[in-house]
Amino acid sequence: MPPDVLAPTAPQPVPPSLSRHAEGVSNDEFRAAMSRLADGVVLVTAREPSLDPDDPGAPDAEDVGMTATAFMSVSLDPPLVLVSLRTGSRMDDLLDEQPLWAVSVLSESQRQIAGRFAMKGRISDRLLFEDLPYARGEVAGAPLLDGALATLECRTEQRVTAGDHTLVIGRVLTASVPNADSGPLMYFRGRYRQLG
Repeated sequence: MPPDVLAPTAPQPVPPSLSRHAEGVSNDEFRAAMSRLADGVVLVTAREPSLDPDDPGAPDAEDVGMTATAFMSVSLDPPLVLVSLRTGSRMDDLLDEQPLWAVSVLSESQRQIAGRFAMKGRISDRLLFEDLPYARGEVAGAPLLDGALATLECRTEQRVTAGDHTLVIGRVLTASVPNADSGPLMYFRGRYRQLG
């Protein structure tokens, strides 16, 4: 090889969090920018049919819950909301089969509940719900937390794949505001916070 020609070098691996997408933003840059957006915190719940319907000792259904911050109102007429779920998560798989689900908008005093349902490698949902006061929704049958700022029961209208998430759009079937006196639980810069 002539001395003025450099030999090609093998590309060095880049950590996934620092890798740049085609548009140029890295995962860390995007995550940092989005962490500056304050979000409300909700608990999404649904009933999972019995995994063993032939076992007379098995419960007829199990409650499943997941903390979410990517939740928003979409439309007033008809009343629609949207929740973003990680594709392939337990809640995503469940809502792909179960069209009815519920949302409890968490109050500032419910920080521990938000953390409980957001843990990685958490204990079973049955134990997570065990000591929580809640009522069953009249339509979805899913838990609606006592002390929540608002509760909604929804029926899935549409599912949209968006990157590594599924956007689940639900028609609101019931809505109530049981706790109007407390402030909202917020999520900002990677932490739960209170307004003000």
